[in-house]
Amino acid sequence: MTLALAPRRTVLADFVPGALARDLTLVVAGAAFTGLAAQVALPIPGSPVPLTGQTFAALLVGASLGWQRGATSMLLYLIAGVAGVPWFQGGSSGVPVSLGYVVGFVFAGALVGYLAGRGGDRTPLRTIGTMALGNLAIYSVGVPWLMAAAGLSFGKALAVGVLPFLIGDALKIALAAGLLPGAWALVRRR
Repeated sequence: MTLALAPRRTVLADFVPGALARDLTLVVAGAAFTGLAAQVALPIPGSPVPLTGQTFAALLVGASLGWQRGATSMLLYLIAGVAGVPWFQGGSSGVPVSLGYVVGFVFAGALVGYLAGRGGDRTPLRTIGTMALGNLAIYSVGVPWLMAAAGLSFGKALAVGVLPFLIGDALKIALAAGLLPGAWALVRRR
């Protein structure tokens, strides 16, 4: 008995010509875009984790590049930031207490990219579901890391590492639900 996989659909990055050079450029550009978005940071009173644009960027990178390039791009962002590239929030690097969320970007990039490759970014409703699952992937790694790094209980980690961000995440998801299907509409016209 053979297992038939669903046919692979394209993601936005597949429309850029030149395979290896394209992939390397897109992976580096995705990491750099996330690092740039991380500089948009608003401190949240009582939380060691700021509200940043990097979550939005990580999800967009995953959806636009597909699961392999998206995860690789976020892995590059993580490794380079830990190694000293100052592109975590506020121009920082190393191992901040919020690093678990960045580790979660790798999983979210893969998950969102996988779903986008199967049409999860073609309509606003599908994009909302795809991005919500990506956020869950980020939280599923970020919250336990925050608990361990900051010595917080599960309830306290939720209170300072999830709840203050839900409205911002909803706004980012709504923005993605407009951007990604809009980008697909432009691609279809060409």
